[in-house]
Amino acid sequence: MGRSFWFECSRCGYRATVSGGADRGRDLFVQTISCRDCRKLYDAVTRLRISEPTPPFGGLLRPLAAKARKSKAAKSKMDSPPSFEAALSRLPCQGVRRSRWQHYKLQCPVSAIHRVSAWNDPDPCPQCGMVLEKNALPYRLWD
Repeated sequence: MGRSFWFECSRCGYRATVSGGADRGRDLFVQTISCRDCRKLYDAVTRLRISEPTPPFGGLLRPLAAKARKSKAAKSKMDSPPSFEAALSRLPCQGVRRSRWQHYKLQCPVSAIHRVSAWNDPDPCPQCGMVLEKNALPYRLWD
């Protein structure tokens, strides 16, 4: 079960609700990132569990299904990761027989060309450089 915390800067007043580092739930992994262009903190999805379609006719057409899966995998690697909120609002993969993990690179949710780096508590504020203060209680529990 993942947790999001409230971080606040005492100097400039910047506030963010993020995990504060690497965190995971049942169906997704996130890493807090600092975008140098936006000068904000975000939770970026790094791994997401997605359902894999069952092969047609109980696997009798296995070579065709494997070929389709390879082309689909090639297309999905070009896709950008979903935002943290979109990943949380997805339906869970319960009851699905086959699933796999889709890996994503760290990327800003605003623009794919922004420069980002991993941010772990107690790293500095992206606005002014002071250390952010973490609230003791989790702001949100997510799965």
